Amino acid sequence: MGLFRTEGKVYKAAAEVDLGPDSDETYIRAKVKVELWGMLAVSVAFLVFLGLFRGGLLTDGLVFFPVFRFLAPRVAGILVKIFVWILESRIIGPAVLYILKKDNLIHKLVSYAVFKERPLFTPAHAWEDPKEEEVTFVKPDLAPAERVQEAMNCLPTVSGAREASLASNFSHWTVMDYSRAYRSGETSPLLVAKKFLAAIQQSSDMNLKMSFFIRYNPEDILRQATESTQRYERGNPISVLDGVLIAVKDEIDCTPYPTTGGTKWLHKFRPCIEDAHCVKQLRLCGAILVGKTNMHELGVGTSGINPHYGVSRNPYDPNKVSGGSSGGSAAVVCAGLCPVTLGVDGGGSVRMPAALCGVVGLKPTFGRLSHSGVLPLNWTVGNLGILSGTVEDTLLVYAAISGHPPSDLPTSLQPELNFPQFASTKSISNIRLAKYDKWFNDSKEDVRSCCEKAVNLICGHYGWKIVGVTVPEIEEMRLAHYMTIGSECTTSLAPYLDKLDFGEIGWDARIALCVYSSFSSREYLNAQRLRNRQMYFHKEIFKVADVIVTPTTGVTAYPIQDDSLETGELDYINGAALMRFQVAGNFLGLPVITVPVGYDKEGMPIGLQLIGRPWSEATLLHLAFAIQDLCIKSYRKPKVFFDLLKKK
Repeated sequence: MGLFRTEGKVYKAAAEVDLGPDSDETYIRAKVKVELWGMLAVSVAFLVFLGLFRGGLLTDGLVFFPVFRFLAPRVAGILVKIFVWILESRIIGPAVLYILKKDNLIHKLVSYAVFKERPLFTPAHAWEDPKEEEVTFVKPDLAPAERVQEAMNCLPTVSGAREASLASNFSHWTVMDYSRAYRSGETSPLLVAKKFLAAIQQSSDMNLKMSFFIRYNPEDILRQATESTQRYERGNPISVLDGVLIAVKDEIDCTPYPTTGGTKWLHKFRPCIEDAHCVKQLRLCGAILVGKTNMHELGVGTSGINPHYGVSRNPYDPNKVSGGSSGGSAAVVCAGLCPVTLGVDGGGSVRMPAALCGVVGLKPTFGRLSHSGVLPLNWTVGNLGILSGTVEDTLLVYAAISGHPPSDLPTSLQPELNFPQFASTKSISNIRLAKYDKWFNDSKEDVRSCCEKAVNLICGHYGWKIVGVTVPEIEEMRLAHYMTIGSECTTSLAPYLDKLDFGEIGWDARIALCVYSSFSSREYLNAQRLRNRQMYFHKEIFKVADVIVTPTTGVTAYPIQDDSLETGELDYINGAALMRFQVAGNFLGLPVITVPVGYDKEGMPIGLQLIGRPWSEATLLHLAFAIQDLCIKSYRKPKVFFDLLKKK
């Protein structure tokens, strides 16, 4: 392909880039496309040249080619199958992939670009005290239940805003609500578990087809619930999480279930023999692990459409997506089935679905949580994450799972752990919110206006300040992240893919794997040089600001179309808009949280995102709680909602 080589961008040194609000740095909008006519034309040219098409086959094929002549913002159904056939062809696939990468600016911005910086291979951050206000220091050697108790001590009794919301509108039942109901004898973990199982059956009927779970085991759930109920009857529950239902994404080991990663085959090569460390810690707190939530196959998409296990639908509108790849975990919380779930976030996979489903999503600092027992699909960008109905519940589960096993990270090397004192939220002052207007405004009008209104509201109420900045090379970072996560995914799966019949893989996942496997060592290294640049840019921005504020997604949940149910879909416009604000958290290992702040004209949720300094989870939780306290009165009940604490 040397004859057609694209001239690469020549980057000036990172230190020479102006990060101020009036910088002349160019903001590049995502350029994502598939020119299917071009792909087919290239395919036919190769086949004709090689004499592989004869007589009527070629002629008949050409009759139909004009049907596919379009710049495809979305590809599904038969077009996805054709695209797979093209990409997997050993003869024409490489040529088509070359064209795709060139047209989508990968060659110009990354592959053949010229950098002064060295590669930075991991987003690991040395411990540095973020100097957080109004926090409680937590000893590193505490047991999970003891950490949860420390977090409990940081909670307010009940916020006035939540009392008003419960009385007049809607609010999710919290961990504390369940604990109080269990302790008072109003209900029991066993009764709640039975209601949960009935709700799962109802959500799976022909009318709803919500597809929340890949697997759940009624016998195991009732066993755990019986044991928890007995502890409450004896008056010795383990912690406030005792008897609370928690589900985990099917990317996390949790016995007695296989870990499929949303596939039909991965568990055959990698059996689940024990719980992930995070699951072990939840069990030590008495939580009831209720099953494995649905996800986009191998985490390679943003819609949550899984051709093997169904579409995890959005409880606010079951005809719309829940997002990916932790869509099942977000939908389960949204629908009231669990107050908290776990997900994995390699490229916004916790925050995107959390925002689309109107719940809270936290992705901590790279290295904050142990990944022992989590599928190693992407080593340097993947992070365990928490989805919940409220910021308070996020804190409680964050407290439970924050410890590392000694074999993973000795206690002496673990970063300090702080919990926010929510009762003193109003005393937090001098918060500086970095805002890059061109980036912030690159979203659907409903999203932009809602998030702008939320930022103005919190700044006016709490006295926080907006600092104008420029975050350069955002599209370049998106491409570098894509090349990194793709290269790591295919490398991780290579031992299995070599032995696998590709017919077992979903159509859209096969396209992703084809593109992922096309990246060269040079491209991967250049992506890591971009990581080094972005790490420098963000460190400089955090010298003048405490957090970076953006919408969580550029669009709200969009409709599920029938032609995607079997094949999945490649929705380039919506996919790029969903990913627009996600990448920095993963690529740079920064902590990020999303909190619901409103709805679009069709009643679909909108999230506001805060990106923090390394190790500043306590500050992010504190700020998210403050935002929640202002917005909770406007929260709306989803169309599909199961009230497991409702009295009969």
